[in-house]
Formats: sequence, structure tokens, C-alpha cells
Amino acid sequence: MRDVTGRLMLLDTASLYFRAYFGVPESVRAPDGTPVNAVRGLLDFIDRLVKDHRPDHLVACMDADWRPQWRVELIPSYKAHRVAEERPQGPDEEEVPDTLTPQVPVIETVLDAVGIARVGVAGYEADDVIGTFTARATGPVDIVTGDRDLYQLVDDARGVRVLYPLKGVGTLQVTDEAALREKYGVDGRGYADLALLRGDPSDGLPGVPGIGEKTAAKLLAEFGDLAGILAAVDDRQARLTPTQRKRLDMARPYLAVAPKVVRVADDVPLPDVHTALPRAPRDPAGVDALAARWGLGGSLRRLLTTLSA
Repeated sequence: MRDVTGRLMLLDTASLYFRAYFGVPESVRAPDGTPVNAVRGLLDFIDRLVKDHRPDHLVACMDADWRPQWRVELIPSYKAHRVAEERPQGPDEEEVPDTLTPQVPVIETVLDAVGIARVGVAGYEADDVIGTFTARATGPVDIVTGDRDLYQLVDDARGVRVLYPLKGVGTLQVTDEAALREKYGVDGRGYADLALLRGDPSDGLPGVPGIGEKTAAKLLAEFGDLAGILAAVDDRQARLTPTQRKRLDMARPYLAVAPKVVRVADDVPLPDVHTALPRAPRDPAGVDALAARWGLGGSLRRLLTTLSA
């Protein structure tokens, strides 16, 4: 990772092109009739993000492995319900809409031609790439994602915030520590503990039975963090109900491994990549060819105009 000065914007790319796919009609097609709604929607979204937030650096973070084996070994149910096909070698195939799958290589090729840095690392999810870029950044960071798991990275002192799409890709919620405390009763550091206690069906995380979001927030307010909660289980003077104590005690095997699964990695071996916002396309001829092949003219023109401003 090269020196990054100024505002860094990190895109949770798969999260955003999923949103674009469902937010833009499938009637948006290439000249040959192939749907390109996710491609066009993502380009329009990036255009708006750059216009509205003016980052100095931009990285499209990718899922090189959407379900890393090291997480599955710790919690076998992790994202298991989203597996379309298990593969003995390499990442399992994720269940993705048939008309979205062919658009992903187009998205990757277009980003490369425009010159937007695109980073995925074998054995890691995009969340982990984002976590590592964030840990190494020296300036403010905007994380753009539809995945609340990344709320754990919010840090007012370092200027790290999450831009969370509320409706499609058009309306963003700026999430800082005040927003987290208002909605969840925790700051960024506490969000991972909240998430692993309450569980997350969308990721196949069981959580602690009987400990929902409100109870988890109260426990964290009382005891500080997961370690403090577990210490309270062993302390008969601590203010836990008998039922809470029993449930947390029985969940110790899960709680021993869940932190490593839920918390994003911050030590991913990032490649040496040029992250500065491109002012001109890296491959102008390639951009023109892609615009013609996939009918992306309007979206690409708007993005390139914004980048050059």
C-alpha cells in the first residue's frame, strides 16, 4: 500500500453492485440485449459519491473469497445458507442472481480501464481489505457499504465513518459514533461485540440464544466489552439475571471463536496499488470500446467528467 494522504474512500463493491442490480431495472441492457443494470447503476453511484464527497483516493474493495475457510472452520454455519455449490478447491460458489453473475467481470474490466484501484486478496473478504486499508490510513476514511458489519470500524477520533445506502444507491446515511450510540447504544469499537452476541441470520451467526440486540447493548453498557461480560458470568456479585448467566455460560464455546469471525481483519497483505482518484482514464481506448460494447456511454461519460473536474 502506497502512502495515502487526504480523504480515502473505500467501496464495498459487491454490496454496492448488488444494490445497483436490485435498484436499477433489468430493462437497462447492452445493445445485444444483455442486462447491464448493475454495471450502469454502480458507475452512476460512484459518480455521485465522487461529486458529493470529493475523495482524494478511491479503492473498489473486492471479495476474493466471500466465505473464507478460516472463518468456516471456526463457525461452520457462517454464510452456509448462501452457498450455491461447494468446491473442494477455492472459494465456494455464492448464490447470485443469474443475470448479475455475467455483469461482475464487466464491472471489473470497466473499473480497471477507468483507473479506479480494485483490490481483492485471496483468502479474505472485501470487509477485511477495507479493515486493513482503514487501519493503515493516516487521514479520514469514508467506507461505502450496505453491510452493517463495517460499523465496527467507525471511529470519530480518526475520522472513519460509514456511508450506508438507505434506498437503492441514491440516499446515504452518514454513520458516525453519535449515530451508532443513538441507534445501538454502542460506539464503533463495541459494535462487533454487539453483533456477535445478538447473532446475524444473514451471515449464519447464531449469537447467544435469548440475547437480542437490546439486551446485548445493556450488557455492554454495564460491563464494557465481551471480556467484561464473561468476567461477570464468573462473578456471582455481578448484576446478571440467573437466566442471562446461564445462557452466556452455555455459549462460551461460541463466544470463544466468534470474535475472530465477526471482527474484520486488519492485517491483510495488501498489494502495492495506486489509490489516487484518477483524473483521466487509464485506458481511453478500452473505455471507448467498453462503452460501445455494453451501452455504457452516458454513465461512463458522466463519471469521467466528474473525475476530471
